[in-house]
Amino acid sequence: MKLLPWQVERDVITKVDEETDPVHGVAPQSRGISEHINHGVLNLDKPSGPTSHEVVAWVKQLLKIDHAGHGGTLDPRVTGVLPVALQEATKIAQVFLYSGKEYVCVMRLHSTMPHERVQEVIDEFVGELYQRPPLRSSVTRRLRRRTIYYIQDVEFLEKRVLFRVGCQAGTYIRKLCFDIGEALGSGAHMEELRRTRTGPLTEDKDLITFYDLYEAYHLWTEGNDESKLRTIIQPMENALALVPKIFLRDSAVDSICHGANLAVPGIAKFESGIWKKGVVGLFTLKGELIALAKALMTSEEIDEKERGLATDTMRVIMTPGTYPRLWRKRGGKGQG
Repeated sequence: MKLLPWQVERDVITKVDEETDPVHGVAPQSRGISEHINHGVLNLDKPSGPTSHEVVAWVKQLLKIDHAGHGGTLDPRVTGVLPVALQEATKIAQVFLYSGKEYVCVMRLHSTMPHERVQEVIDEFVGELYQRPPLRSSVTRRLRRRTIYYIQDVEFLEKRVLFRVGCQAGTYIRKLCFDIGEALGSGAHMEELRRTRTGPLTEDKDLITFYDLYEAYHLWTEGNDESKLRTIIQPMENALALVPKIFLRDSAVDSICHGANLAVPGIAKFESGIWKKGVVGLFTLKGELIALAKALMTSEEIDEKERGLATDTMRVIMTPGTYPRLWRKRGGKGQG
């Protein structure tokens, strides 16, 4: 059975035994509270009514921060998992846009149909399909391929059909319901929708409400108790739980912070499952996120080779100077 995107398990392979200097950097869970907020992500339960943009604006106002961004728009009436990245963590918000999603949907049929027939048609939509985004979408309405991983837990109540669907990012559940209705010949539309997963963030784990955030913030600012705020704001590194990781030697970190590409000698450890042109996370040996990069080698090639460029740096997250500069500037981009 093919594993779902969030079920993939990776092995950590040691390239060279290396220790990290405790003087430089800090493990994500040990950041001071202000830095914890500035590098944090919320797994927020979006209520029905406001837009995703309004939700982010409220978070900024409550926490008194300048920057925040959400990881995938939910329509005003849709509820559920809305990742909100804070301050420096907004640099990784794009990762959520490409993460697999799961929803619980109530679809309303336009006429009564036999349950067996509805189930039969629903099953036909599992796998790869073509979708054109609906008129009320924020993207170009061109035909594209998307994958439905599963449609399960199907229940019926008169003309309503409840189901859970796991799908590739960018799948429109409203369009899925319409297409199922067309295939049935009865017509159908999406009546209610709740997102239950975005990548590693789920409604079963660490989902918080606005009230939780409000209470935690005031416990910190008025009661000097930061414990709850630390619990509900996750380190941004948690959001990359499903992204293949490469762990760098201390000596290579600062060059990446200056935009260099990563060469094999700078690698201490790496995870299996890295494929060329795929997105990888570059981390320190303390577990801090340094940058997002595009892989130029597979895991097997990284293991075999002693030289060459392993990744192409896409987005630097860590501030230069966090680790000491132990590299020489060459013509063009330096190399880790």
